[in-house]
Amino acid sequence: MEIPTKYFEMNQFKKTILITGGAGFIGSHLVRLMVNKYPSYKIINLDKLTYAGNLDNLRDIEHKENYHFIKADICDAQEVNRIFDLYAIDNVIHLAAESHVDRSISNPLEFLQTNVIGTVNLLNAAKNAWVNQNENIFYHVSTDEVYGSLGSEGMFTEKTSYDPRSPYSASKASSDHFVRAYHETYGLNVKISNCSNNYGSHQFPEKLIPLVINNIVHKKPLPIYGKGDNVRDWLHVVDHAEAIDLIFHKGKIGETFNIGGHNERQNIELVKLLIQLVDKKLGREEGDSLSLITYVKDRSGHDQRYAIDASKLENILGWTPRYNVEDGIEETVDWYLSNNEWIDNIVSGDYLNYYKNQYVNR
Repeated sequence: MEIPTKYFEMNQFKKTILITGGAGFIGSHLVRLMVNKYPSYKIINLDKLTYAGNLDNLRDIEHKENYHFIKADICDAQEVNRIFDLYAIDNVIHLAAESHVDRSISNPLEFLQTNVIGTVNLLNAAKNAWVNQNENIFYHVSTDEVYGSLGSEGMFTEKTSYDPRSPYSASKASSDHFVRAYHETYGLNVKISNCSNNYGSHQFPEKLIPLVINNIVHKKPLPIYGKGDNVRDWLHVVDHAEAIDLIFHKGKIGETFNIGGHNERQNIELVKLLIQLVDKKLGREEGDSLSLITYVKDRSGHDQRYAIDASKLENILGWTPRYNVEDGIEETVDWYLSNNEWIDNIVSGDYLNYYKNQYVNR
């Protein structure tokens, strides 16, 4: 890796924050928020640019003085250590992860490597670099799926026992435990948050909401697992980014915070809402796309219900979500319908061909 042109100017910034996975869905929203809100911070975006990472997500901020992108893999411990040294990293917000449950079932080792080994590589780099840490923070972003499944009542709290049901959730549970262990064993300043299902603009179309929107547009089948009665709590990605910002700055060291959207919906209810909105905005007859719904065999280990109790975050730090699911989903539909080129490029893979050699050693 060559030393960046602006390396010797790093000391002009109050903080140098490494955000991993910053070209992904949630990461890009967080990077944009931090770059725009904190011009006195240097934001280093580290992303491997796998299929789910897309630098088009950050075109609007890529030339800002307090932003820098590095193409790297958190599984490469030597490279991670070098980045900490060259860029004088003093804070980490860690979002880089393999995150799709279906793919974790078919390839669990990939999830182990990235989500567990990659996290430990970052923890080791932080532990070694921050010998006399005072305000250094390692913030680990996780998921509510580590808690397992709920029945028809109750909610996940920060005290809920871990009960992961898929290779994905098991890998995230393991990484959570490693982060806590590094706090207890080495005194590393850590914070953890566990969030519910995110939605919003720039989400890779393997996920439910963008997949359904795109399939409605192109009149393709809308695959629904089982009976479609699985329940998820939906959190707008902008609300999530703002919660991370708040926890990073004001959350207590060593604490975990749950972040939820207070928007529970059955999967089938959500799909029908998307059909209603997309059909209307495309000028189709109401319910025209209902016939596209296709029930498929349920996923192995499919959790029945997730629901987040975010009262700790509200009571201690004053955070509540700004988006209700109806307004947030409509805004999301509008974005996808207005950005056909973005999703077409994602689906075709053209952006990967363009970027794959553009950011080596930068």
